[in-house]
This record gives sequence, structure tokens and C-alpha cells, in this order.
Amino acid sequence: MDRLKQVGAKIGLLDHVGGGNLGDDATLDAVADNIKRRWPNAEIVAFSMNPEDTETRHGIVSHPIRRKCWCIGYTSAISEATFKEGVKAVTRKYRAVYYLLKVTNAVVGLPSVVLRELWFLMLSRRRLKSFDIFIISGGGQLTEKDGSWGFPYTIFKWVVLARSAGVKCMFLNLGAGPLRQPLSKFFVRRSLLAADYVSLRDEKSQALVNKIGFTGESRVCPDSVYGLELIRADGSRLEGRAHPIVGFAPMPYPGPRGDLGGKELNAYDEFIRKLALFASRLVGRSYDLSIFGTDIGVDPRAIEDLQMVLVSDHGITAAQYSVHLSINSVSDLLSGMSGMDYVVTCRFHGVVFAHLLNKPVLAIAHHRKVVDLMADLELESYCLNIQDLDVNLLTEKFASMVDNAEDIKRRMAASLIRNRWKINSQFDELFPK
Repeated sequence: MDRLKQVGAKIGLLDHVGGGNLGDDATLDAVADNIKRRWPNAEIVAFSMNPEDTETRHGIVSHPIRRKCWCIGYTSAISEATFKEGVKAVTRKYRAVYYLLKVTNAVVGLPSVVLRELWFLMLSRRRLKSFDIFIISGGGQLTEKDGSWGFPYTIFKWVVLARSAGVKCMFLNLGAGPLRQPLSKFFVRRSLLAADYVSLRDEKSQALVNKIGFTGESRVCPDSVYGLELIRADGSRLEGRAHPIVGFAPMPYPGPRGDLGGKELNAYDEFIRKLALFASRLVGRSYDLSIFGTDIGVDPRAIEDLQMVLVSDHGITAAQYSVHLSINSVSDLLSGMSGMDYVVTCRFHGVVFAHLLNKPVLAIAHHRKVVDLMADLELESYCLNIQDLDVNLLTEKFASMVDNAEDIKRRMAASLIRNRWKINSQFDELFPK
């Protein structure tokens, strides 16, 4: 480690970023910045689902983690022009490999998708051979998103490639679950067992990976976004303005409207109507409503649907509240949230951002991880389940949060000091100065 610190280590950060989730982008920023502050000579390279966006957004070289990548909004984009062009570009130097693939295809009859994946793996391993450390970062990486062949397989193949290339592997403060399929459990278990270092972001994630058969050593450390450097804010002064500002961050649940049908579409419409009713009550009680999203890929569409229902069902026009549609980065998001007095959010990192800025927060939880985070902050009484959301109860909880705002802020400040100390201690240990 001393040698790597002095001569400059080459460190890869794998994160499923590139779809627009600013919580994931904040994780990449936090990990990269913490390493660079301790090891200024280190070269940080990202491995992402949208390399072009990652390079632009974070200012570091980025490579694809799958053959088919994302665009903003999680729509599919091909990471290379065509398979044949990629083959031609490389096999000019490696003719033996090219002929081996042709023979394999002719004899075994492998589908083209398998050959494409094998080719991608070969190119990826060649790329990894120049690295010293490979880190799987991000938030909820150990999950069955997109099925067993989505996140679980992607992480498994990169760990196998890195270890076969002699690269040190780390899992850094990841969330785990759900993991229900046997193949998903296998991929995650084998990936963790092959790592040199494993940390999970909460005790339930640690318990889950142990339950699926991970027998190695691990530790619990808060989400990496708590290591983000930002201008400290002690909260806005309510007495300095006519009306307090409520930041309201909806999300598309159970998914973007255009992707849903049947019962799921009905559930989405009902959820948006509930959010609109709650928002109308805030406006009616003279709060300045500020609507924003923490996922620039899919949240804007939910915000537009919310605005339509506000007009159609409650007669509330856009002139009666503000909408932050210009947010395009983590710094934009934190700047906008810094002027808010209270935050109501549906997303995990929406809670983390409010915590960083010491804003009393009310969570509408779409996932167990949000519930666990609010409990860790001793704010479980201000967390409601998104599936059976009751607007009257939501209104009551908001009023209680306002009444107890100063006590909440004191508790949040104390837990923030604790979380940031744990993150700093972890990076000091892993990347000693």
C-alpha cells in the first residue's frame, strides 16, 4: 500500500451509474474524492453503465460494465458500434483469437450473444490488467435488479476478471437485497468470497449476505455518500422569510408510467393522486412548495404527472409553487435543497441528502432500505410505507415533524457526526496517508 500511495495506484470504481440517479453519482464522487484526498497520485477510472455521461459528469475516464449500456432514463444503448467492428479492430493483431472464435461457433454452435459476451469479457480483462485495485462501490449493488443476469452477474464477472488479472478487489459500503433466486445468491456469494475487503452499509445487508452463504469477514459502515465534501449548512432561518419552504421529491412508483400496464398503472395513478392531495394541502396551509427530483432520468416524468393532477383535481397552477427541473448534477441538487426548510422524499439518497444538509425529513418508503435508514436516524416515526400510503396520516406526520423540527435537527446533527466519522476512519484505514 505504501508503494501504491507513492508511485500512484490505478484504481477502478464500478458503479451502476449513468441512468440519472444522482444518489449513485454522489456515491462515485464521494469515493473518488476521498481516495484522491489521501492518495493524490492515484489514477481513478470509472466502470459504468453510461461511460460517456460518467466521463462528462465526473471528469474521469470511464469504461462500460456491460455490452449494452444505459442512456439517461435507463433506456438501452449499445456501448459499441457493432460486434463485427469490434472484432475487426482487435483481431488485426490477434488473428489466432479470431479464428478460435470462428471455429468455436462452427463446431459448438454457440449463439452470437454468447460470443459477443465472451469477446467483451476478453477485452475487459485486458483492460483490467493495468489496474492495482478494483472497487465495487455505489449503493444497492447486491440486488436482483434486472434479474440474476443483471446486477448479480455483472458484479460476479468483473470480480472474476479482476482476480484472474491479479487485481485487489474491494466491496465498499454496499446495500444488499432483495436476493431470492438461487443463481443470484450464487453470483453474489462467490463475488464476496473472492474479495479482499467487504463492507455493507447496514446490519440487515450484512445479515442477508451471511444468510446466503458468505462466510468471510465483513464490516458495517454507513453509505459512502456520507463522505461527500460539501458546504456545511446548519439549516435555513424560518424567521427570515414569509413562508417556510417544503422540498417535495416524488418518484414514479411502481415504475415510470410509460412502462406500466393494468394493475401497476392503476397503482401509479393512485399514488400520484395521493401525492397531489398532500401537495395541495401544503399549498393551502401557506407553505412554499418546491418540487424536485433526485433521479433526473425518471423523476421529471412523475413530476409532470403530479403537476397535471394538481391542476385537474385541485385547481393549483404552476404559479403557486416552484419546480426544479434544471437540476442536472449533485451540486445543483444540494444547492437547491440547501434553501429548503423541510424535505419530503421517497428515495434512499433523498433522505441522505437531507441528512447532510440537516433538514428535517419525512420519508415515503418504497424499499426496506429507506425504512432502515430512517430508523438508524431515530426518525422511524416519520417514515410511511408507499404501498398503503394514507394521506391523512402523511399530513399528520408532516405537522408533527414541523412541531418537533429543532429536536429532529439536533438528533440528525449528532448522527451525521457519527456517520461521517465512520466513513473518514474507513478511508483512513484503506488508503493510509
